[in-house]
Amino acid sequence: MIRNAVAAGRFYPGSASEIREMIETLVDKTTKKEEVIGLLMPHAGYPYSGPVAGATISRVKFKSTFIIIGPSHTGVGKPFSIMTKGVWRTPLGEVEIDSEMGKKLIARSDYLQEDETAHLHEHAVEVQIPFLQYFRPDIKIVPIILAYAPAEVYKEIGWDIAKAIKELNGEVVIIASGDMTHYEPQASAEEKDNKAIEAMLKLDEDELTRRYQELDISMCAYGPAVSLISAAKELGATRAELVKYQTSGDTTGDYSSVVGYAGIIIKGGGG
Repeated sequence: MIRNAVAAGRFYPGSASEIREMIETLVDKTTKKEEVIGLLMPHAGYPYSGPVAGATISRVKFKSTFIIIGPSHTGVGKPFSIMTKGVWRTPLGEVEIDSEMGKKLIARSDYLQEDETAHLHEHAVEVQIPFLQYFRPDIKIVPIILAYAPAEVYKEIGWDIAKAIKELNGEVVIIASGDMTHYEPQASAEEKDNKAIEAMLKLDEDELTRRYQELDISMCAYGPAVSLISAAKELGATRAELVKYQTSGDTTGDYSSVVGYAGIIIKGGGG
């Protein structure tokens, strides 16, 4: 199937020229590209989270496939949904789904199921694609959407992703697509987000879960981040780095109710 863009003109510009012009202002072409296993990128509208997303993806040495894991905002479709065939279309063109990797994931996982409906009106995966197309138009993707679940489910999905990558000797980067604290005052959002970021930088998904629950952190990045960290450690991750953090208040000037955005890269011993 062709999955047409639903976020173009809302979360990011609606024409190819406008997308390129905007991304040009958000990325850093001079920064050194690094080998990464995965990364956390925010997925709000580009005027808000774009500076964080752009700074983070600018650090990444691209591989042929990106597995993009997002949370469900719509509640539609199967709880752990993956697409294994077709293309995703944005104003910058089409990106093909890596069918071999997608099918390997379904064969490997007790949770992931083929499902298009969860993806049709969901922005979490889509908003990352123009950033990828800007740097490399011929990339492939594997789109995954996760509903709310216990941490053990997210961890198992992460382990399955790592095993599939190993079995196929895949040239793959994993993206966890998600935002941090939602709609709290700046000071509160920063305090909670710093605690969550601290756990992520330690590559400690169990501590992230504990802080997420105890501090009642309204981060939609939680599930994708747990899966990312679990997968990354199986793939040899040894360290993580915060590239950039800011909130929607840095765009709007209104710090009374903000959403937090973090960009993190995860690297192996040689990364």
